[in-house]
Amino acid sequence: MKKTEMLKKNYEFKNVLNRGKYYSGNYIEVFIKKNKKNINFLGIAISSKAGNAVERNHLKRLIRENYKNIEGQMQTGYDIVFLWKKKRDIRRACYCDIQADFEKILKKAQIIKG
Repeated sequence: MKKTEMLKKNYEFKNVLNRGKYYSGNYIEVFIKKNKKNINFLGIAISSKAGNAVERNHLKRLIRENYKNIEGQMQTGYDIVFLWKKKRDIRRACYCDIQADFEKILKKAQIIKG
């Protein structure tokens, strides 16, 4: 399993959102930017308008778990920020839908190895 660091500071998120490439799925939006390190940096941002704290934290756990499962197949050296689409209902989020979005987006971005 690879080591992944989390993006925590506001300027780190802004840097990826302003300079990264944008990819969109049915439920999530992803901004990906290359970094010059040998590890991936992960950021998850969900608007407070999407739902209450319990629902947002549940969604973050689902995204983190999906990322953890696919992490071994990914290339290293990227800053990745996941955003939840505002028009999607947070209460209808399920693991399998997020997983399908992950695979689709990361294949489109050519981050998944062979």
